[in-house]
Amino acid sequence: MTGGPPPSAHRIWDDAPAADWPDAFLTGNGEYGLMVPGDPHAERLVVNHHRFVLPNGTHDARAPHLAALLPRIRELVLTGRRAEAGELLTGGRDLAWTQSYHPGFALTVDAPATTVRDYRRHTDFTTGEVVVRWSGRRRRSFVSRADRLVVTHLDQGDCVVGATGDLPGRPDTVHYDTTAYRHDGLVFLRVRGRYPDVGGAYGFEAVTLVRGDAEPAGDRVLVRGPALLTTALERTATAAWPTAAQQRRLADGPADYPTLLARHVTRHTGPYRRVDLDLAVPAADRDLPVGALLDRQVTAGDRLDPALLERLFHAGRYLLFSASGVLPPRLTGIWTGSWDAAWAGDFTTDANLNLQLAGANVGALPEVTAAHARLVRAQVDHWRDNARAVYGARGLLAPSRTDGEHGHLFHVHPHWPFTAWLAGAHWLLHPLYEHHQVTGEPLGEVAGWLAEVADFFTDVLTDVDGQPALVPSYSPETGPLDGAGRPVPVAVNATMDVAAARHAMTVAAEVTGSQRWTAARDRLPGYRIDARGALAEWAWPGYRPDDDHRHVSHLYPVWPTGEIDPEDTPELAAAAHRALTVRGDEDGSAHGILHRALVAARLGDGPLVGAYLRRIVAADMFFRSLMSAHNPGRVTYNADAAHTLPAVLIEALVQTRPGLLRLLPALPPGLRRGTLRGVTCRGRLTVEELTWDDGRVTARLVAATSRRIRVRSPYGDTDCDLPAGTPVRVTHRR
Repeated sequence: MTGGPPPSAHRIWDDAPAADWPDAFLTGNGEYGLMVPGDPHAERLVVNHHRFVLPNGTHDARAPHLAALLPRIRELVLTGRRAEAGELLTGGRDLAWTQSYHPGFALTVDAPATTVRDYRRHTDFTTGEVVVRWSGRRRRSFVSRADRLVVTHLDQGDCVVGATGDLPGRPDTVHYDTTAYRHDGLVFLRVRGRYPDVGGAYGFEAVTLVRGDAEPAGDRVLVRGPALLTTALERTATAAWPTAAQQRRLADGPADYPTLLARHVTRHTGPYRRVDLDLAVPAADRDLPVGALLDRQVTAGDRLDPALLERLFHAGRYLLFSASGVLPPRLTGIWTGSWDAAWAGDFTTDANLNLQLAGANVGALPEVTAAHARLVRAQVDHWRDNARAVYGARGLLAPSRTDGEHGHLFHVHPHWPFTAWLAGAHWLLHPLYEHHQVTGEPLGEVAGWLAEVADFFTDVLTDVDGQPALVPSYSPETGPLDGAGRPVPVAVNATMDVAAARHAMTVAAEVTGSQRWTAARDRLPGYRIDARGALAEWAWPGYRPDDDHRHVSHLYPVWPTGEIDPEDTPELAAAAHRALTVRGDEDGSAHGILHRALVAARLGDGPLVGAYLRRIVAADMFFRSLMSAHNPGRVTYNADAAHTLPAVLIEALVQTRPGLLRLLPALPPGLRRGTLRGVTCRGRLTVEELTWDDGRVTARLVAATSRRIRVRSPYGDTDCDLPAGTPVRVTHRR
């Protein structure tokens, strides 16, 4: 198609509107999200807000008080009555869910049907702008980071602008009111959503200012010629609607699209462009519509398509940044077009959230980690409440899921006994500790939280026949098999819990200078290697693993903590690799496969990384927005694959350990040449540029402080002096 922008890996385009909401193109500012289907004559722009969750009665739920039952629970676990222990660990409660994330409403733009020529819609990752063009007409949208507004410019002739809450799955208990009106000479469109009275928020309001030749007409606005729509959103805890404040904010804001876009771009483009990946893709491939890219990979079978992989890398960083601000990304990022989001569209913390965050620190997006820190900071007091209620212990016990309203641990069931998951707080604090490693910024309050995690493990560590043990313990979301071959989740010494305890106590000593955890750390159980030579999921004899399962929590000491490494602990690394290869993937879930890919990268197995990537990209897991699905065949809208894939590629290309930089440690087959720029590594080391082709690798490195490191690649080692702030080039040849 002629007349479009030049080919670029930093945008996607399509030659048809979205057939359904999951294919809508996406933009967001970390608080508001917008979904743009691109229909020329009946557009439905779905508006989202990170804090829109449907009250369901769990807003004030709290952790069960189980401390007095712990002796009995431990006795049941140790005598083989683990299912009974699981019942006690629920506190006698039925399974309760977090408040479900939901869409706000849809802005509607309706116009008389005309012949559509030269249709094209595109998303520009560099600006966050979504543009729809047809027949010489145009609609442009973005969500402003600078002004906290959804912005849409209409240049499509006469049309009618309205709003609707009639989106898929909307419950009858939510009531909408929409009106158009004139105030102080300006035309506004207002939407209010009223929640049921079951505890939690009262409702939400959106006010849209329509600038241009516009006239209210009932609950809609008649527009003649070009118009600018700016929308502000708020959730309210009471019936005191914020209409007046929203009207003032909109009226006082910039009145033209170019000014609004320029203000937004200053906050969006810089972070997005810090990291770049160029896989030497021909311009013709970069100019393919997104549907053609996706179809080509699905039919390519075992060959990774560099054009799609490069685009997914950039799309993943764009979506991750766009979904992070007031909070980190949810299971759906910041977007949904339906009220029936799977798993309540919440923050699932036993795997999904941290996997989505895996590329934030090394991918030079500290804004994403800051959003995660806001979530943690708001909930850490609740984690203390959980530890006291469940274990009578000091420290922090995190829940397996949160809707962003609180961090109390109430989602429990005999099959999912998350009161026995001890590693949660360590897992959720690890990205904040990694941020410190990457940037050198002081840990501040995070140091105290890390110490509290170490205190928690010290308090719950017990003795069984003279041997130290963590009991009860849980490896999400499975357990050792019983006599009938069914997993029973509650167990002793889940490897994830043991690894988290060891790392927590080590890091707490490092960041506080205190040695008060040394004795407890030295008493922790060692890892076990089973009869197959695989790292066991539980450091306890007699357990049979559930090998056909999507989670690989027992590989926690490989990724993220790096305690097990091929050079430093070769025997354990070999056992971890064996554990990886004997594990099935159950239902082909994206988070399970990419978790495996991150572990494979840390273990230096490029072909295995490539195999896992192929299982994602060739399984029809991406919508036309390049948002991903949870399962093959585009089943269940879910951000895990989209947000995690860039981290896998970075880990495959660059890794650091103290005194060591690895270049191309796990290069997937088929990526014969390329350039990666801007990766920020632990130890305050930036790989400004890494270029590789057949038989040659070159890196330009900048260290924040002077040091000597060893640089390793498939073609050799170099001991390299890095003066502070001075770029140094290293080249290895075959």
